[in-house]
Amino acid sequence: MRKRMGVVAAAALLMAALLARGEAVAAPWERLTPEERQILKPFEGRWESLPPERQERLRQGAERWRTMTPEERRQARERSRKWRELPPEERERIRKRFDEFSKLPPAEQERIRQKYRWFRELPPEEREALREKWRGLSREERRELRDRYRAMTPEQRRDYLKQP
Repeated sequence: MRKRMGVVAAAALLMAALLARGEAVAAPWERLTPEERQILKPFEGRWESLPPERQERLRQGAERWRTMTPEERRQARERSRKWRELPPEERERIRKRFDEFSKLPPAEQERIRQKYRWFRELPPEEREALREKWRGLSREERRELRDRYRAMTPEQRRDYLKQP
C-alpha cells in the first residue's frame, strides 16, 4: 500500500513538472468533461492514439468553441469549409508561411499584423490598385518598392496608388 502511494505521488509530481514545463500530458477520453466529449466527438475513435500535444490543442479549441457566440461559430465553420476546399498544395504553402511567421520575433509579428490591418482598412479600389501594381513587378522592383513605400507619408502613398 505504501509503495503504491509512493508510485501515485511520483506520477503526480511528474505530471505537475511536465505541466509546469508546458508539456502536454495525454488525457484518456473518459476523463474529458461531457462538454469536451460532445465537442470533440469526431475524434473519439482515435483520441487515445493522438499525441498528447494534439489532444491538448484540441481541448483548448473545444474550450474556445464553447465560449463562442453563434455568429462566431458560423464564421469558424465557414473558415473551416474554405480551408478543406483548398488544394493540398495551397494548404501546405499556408502552413509553411504560418510556421515562418511563428518563428519571427514578436515585434516583427506585430509589425506585420499592423500592416495587414492597414491594408484591410484601405478602400477596396485602393487595395486592388496596390495588388495590381505588385503583380506587375519583378522581385527586385518589389524590394525597392517596399523600401520606398515605407518611407512615404499616407498622402504620398495614396497619390502613388492613383498613378497608372
